[in-house]
Amino acid sequence: MESKPKLLDHMRHVLRLKHMSIRTEKAYVQWAKRFILFHHKRHPADMGAPEIRAFLIHLAVDGEIAASTQNVALQALVFLYRHVLKQPFPELNDLEHAKKSRRIPVVFARQEVTKVLAHLTGTPHLMASLLYGSGLRLMECVRLRVKDVDFAYHQLVVRDAKGAHDRVTMLPQSLEETLQRQLARTKLVHAEDLAAGYGEVYLPYAFARKDPHAGTSWEWQYVFPASKRSIDPRSGRERRHHVSETVLQKTVKPTFKGGWHATGHFAPLPLLDTRPDQCPQRHR
Repeated sequence: MESKPKLLDHMRHVLRLKHMSIRTEKAYVQWAKRFILFHHKRHPADMGAPEIRAFLIHLAVDGEIAASTQNVALQALVFLYRHVLKQPFPELNDLEHAKKSRRIPVVFARQEVTKVLAHLTGTPHLMASLLYGSGLRLMECVRLRVKDVDFAYHQLVVRDAKGAHDRVTMLPQSLEETLQRQLARTKLVHAEDLAAGYGEVYLPYAFARKDPHAGTSWEWQYVFPASKRSIDPRSGRERRHHVSETVLQKTVKPTFKGGWHATGHFAPLPLLDTRPDQCPQRHR
């Protein structure tokens, strides 16, 4: 008789069945674990609204976390009860929420954009140029695949973007030559991996089962691969992942004393002065 999987392992399994990202998986499991530990390792099935409310209030009052972080914790618990425990999520009346911070965004001027790019070289410069020139979010840029670059139509296809939708954005012709050189370097890295018996990348959802060879094909490779191969935390296979988003963040951060919020949506350069609601922002 097979033993029943542990709760958090079962939660990981359900998250993967629902095609949640590895980031969401880690965050949700971590919040579920913190909830259990907060109540001295009691099983969530034996707890209800009072325990959930006490945990969330503790985060808001004692932990002084941001409102968005408290919301992630709440969503993790909702997922735990509804999809893992198969129980209705308890009603939480009069829940004390963390206070939302109110910051006035400072929009990058054209001169500041030029200043950022002037401090960058190589791959970070190309990535930052795509953020501004194509309106990519940071994670959309690092996750870009070879097959999603269309030089013929001067466009990029962004897969599984915010809201789980695909979209098409422009590829500035001024970046095409540099991007082609990047792809040539990536192809050499891929060839070396194949020669060493590797060359496989992560494939979303069930593509790996539909086409077992897709993972090693050139079209599915990341445009910006990591410098080293690593072990996939889900499959345990050694693969070459995409470059970490921190590569660009750490490179750009010293440019401004207040830091740079490099994870949002950046408008194409011609729109910087005319669409302030979509412009790159930094906080002082």
